[in-house]
Amino acid sequence: MRRYVRDGGPLLSRLHKLTRSDCTTRNKRKAAALSRTYDSLETRIAQLQEQEELDAIRPDLDGNQIQEILGIGPGPAIGQAYKFLLELRLENGPMEHDQAVAALKEWWAARD
Repeated sequence: MRRYVRDGGPLLSRLHKLTRSDCTTRNKRKAAALSRTYDSLETRIAQLQEQEELDAIRPDLDGNQIQEILGIGPGPAIGQAYKFLLELRLENGPMEHDQAVAALKEWWAARD
């Protein structure tokens, strides 16, 4: 869900309106169930946004920390590592520093 919210960005509310308006059915029970499901989704998104400020989400390590941990200088590998950590954060939520370091090192070792 974190990825969905981040990818939707400022258009998320418009996407929700569009999706709700596109759910057409004459079956009142089905329409009510779709509406409840979407209400639940929007509630969960609001709770996550409060917890993590999803609009400003960043990986658990910054570029300088990545360079220091991997012992390399600036370059494309730093961007790739940053993107890996961001994806990890979006999938799993915040990580402890030691967990993020371990995941980065594991990713780096598997990459070579």
